[in-house]
Parts: sequence; structure tokens; C-alpha cells
Amino acid sequence: MVDRRALLLGTAAVTAADASQDAWGFTLSRLEGGALPLTEFRGRALLVVNTASMCGFTPQYEGLQRLHDRLEPRGLTVLGVPSNDFNQEHANARRVREFCDTMFGITFPMAGLTRVRGAGADPFFAWLAARGGGAPAWNFHKYLVARDGRRVQGFATRVGPEAPALLRAVEAELAPRA
Repeated sequence: MVDRRALLLGTAAVTAADASQDAWGFTLSRLEGGALPLTEFRGRALLVVNTASMCGFTPQYEGLQRLHDRLEPRGLTVLGVPSNDFNQEHANARRVREFCDTMFGITFPMAGLTRVRGAGADPFFAWLAARGGGAPAWNFHKYLVARDGRRVQGFATRVGPEAPALLRAVEAELAPRA
């Protein structure tokens, strides 16, 4: 059975099995090669961002790195996911890594080049889109995955990494639970 909302969002159909799945069941590739099982981040808040090297929003890398540096000790991981879905990314992982290291000193984890929207979207991004308000409309769309791996909140490209709305959501997720 096809989920109408998933079709409207341009994502793969969401099945009953997907509804019970958490983020930790997915695996991406690492920018440097090999698997990046999201179980590595279990129990942490995860800010997943589809990135691009040649975009007007690329300077957001600076804020993402600052956010990661400041809040990583409290349980936040920023995860960059380079995508060429909007034709603004280098074609190979080596060039992406070189750009991130040279221009922004990125130390947060980076996935390999990934499709983030449409029929060919990576299953993780289809899952994020279904739970987080839709597929990315442009580069630097952000999804905040809760520590439980189930709740997802989406933030459009124009919501920068240090925007009050995003920071409030991150702080709420990092707040100690009673």
C-alpha cells in the first residue's frame, strides 16, 4: 500500500514496518569509504544536514561546526550528508573532504554522497522526510533526530545552525530528562 503523504513529499512509500523503525536502524556510507551505521549515534541527538560545497548556503558549515564543537560534549552530533541533488556538490568524495577540511575545518562526521529527495532518495532520507515535514527543498535542510531515534523535526535551509528556533529545539532535546 502506498502512503499518499510520502508520494506528495516525493519520497519512497512509508510502510507499516517503517513506522516502528528508529533512526538507529539505518546505515549510510562514510565520506572516506565504508559503512556508517547510525547505531554509532544511539542515545545522542543527531542534526542531519544535506550539504553542498558550491551553494549560496555553504557558509552554514561554519555555524554547524561551532554548534558541533559547543554541544557535542552534551550529546549532539552534527552529521553532514553531501548531496548533488541540486547540482551544487563535487562529484567525488575526495574533493568534498578536501573542500570541507580546507575551507571550514570540519570535524563532525560526514556521510558519502547521498540522494536526499525524490524516488531515488536514500531510505534514511525518505524516513526523515516522512517524519520531519518533507523532503529537502534545497541544500542545508536540517533534521533534528531525538535521542530516542524516533522523533524528527525538520528545519528549512534558511533556518541557520544558530537560529533561535533551531537552538531552542536542540536545547530541549539535550535537556536532562526527569
